[in-house]
Amino acid sequence: MHRDLQGIRVLLTGASSGIGLATALQLADAGARLLVTARREALLRELRERLHCQGRQIDYLAGDITDPAHRSRLLDWVESHWSALDVLINNAGVGALGPFVRSDPQRLQRIMRVNFFAPVELTRLVLPLLKQGTRPAIVNVGSVLGYRAVPNKSEYCASKFALHGWSESLRLELAPEIDVILISPSTTASEFFEVLLATDGPDSRLSRHGMSTRAVATAVVGALRRGRREVILTAGGKALVWLNRLCPALADRVIRLGMPPQVDR
Repeated sequence: MHRDLQGIRVLLTGASSGIGLATALQLADAGARLLVTARREALLRELRERLHCQGRQIDYLAGDITDPAHRSRLLDWVESHWSALDVLINNAGVGALGPFVRSDPQRLQRIMRVNFFAPVELTRLVLPLLKQGTRPAIVNVGSVLGYRAVPNKSEYCASKFALHGWSESLRLELAPEIDVILISPSTTASEFFEVLLATDGPDSRLSRHGMSTRAVATAVVGALRRGRREVILTAGGKALVWLNRLCPALADRVIRLGMPPQVDR
C-alpha cells in the first residue's frame, strides 16, 4: 500500500550529517514536515535555513539523543505542535574500530546507548503519538553488520544485532497498526568514520568509500512510500547475509581471508 509523504509529520534523529541529512533533504522535497535532532546545533540551523529558503517545513531541537531529558523535549514539542506523529526515523549512530580485548566498558556502553537504548526509549515515548498518526511507521537504520558480525567491530555489531532483533519483535507486536521498517546499509561514504569512538587495529584504515548517503536516503524514503518491512542495501551486503545463512563456516573463512570491508554503515 502506497504511503503519501506530502504533509506527513516526521521525527528524525542524527540529522546533522550523513544519512540523516540526506534523508531530511529528500523527505522535505517530498513535502514532509520535519522535526530533526542531533548534537551539533550549528549544522541543524544551517539545514533549517537551507530548507526554509525553499519553502520547506522543518524545525530542530539540538541535543544528545541518549539524554532522557532531551528525548522528553522532543516528545513535548511533537505533542504541542502536531499532537500526533506519523513517522519516527531512528537514524543516530556511532561506532568504533578495534579488537574487543583492547576495548573498555565505557566504549561499549556509549555505543549501546546511542545505537540501541536511545532509539528504543525514544520509540517507547512516542508510541502513543504514533498510534494517533496517519499510516504511522517506525524506521530503524541498522546495518548489514546486524546480520553478520565481523572482527574488530564487536560492540558495533552487537548494537546492530540488538536493533535488528528488537525491530522484528516490535513489527509483530505493532502490526497492522504501525509499520516497522528496518534499513540495513553497507559501507556508506559519510562522516561516520570521522567520529568513531576508537580506531585501533587493522580496520583503522577502513576505506571511506561506499554507497552515497543519498542512495541510502532514497532507500529510506522508498521503503516508507511502499511500506517495505526490511531493506538490505547493495548486492554485496545481500550476498554476505545469504552466505552466512547457508554456510556460516564459509562466511567465516571469507572474512578471515580479508574480504574487503564493504559491510558497515
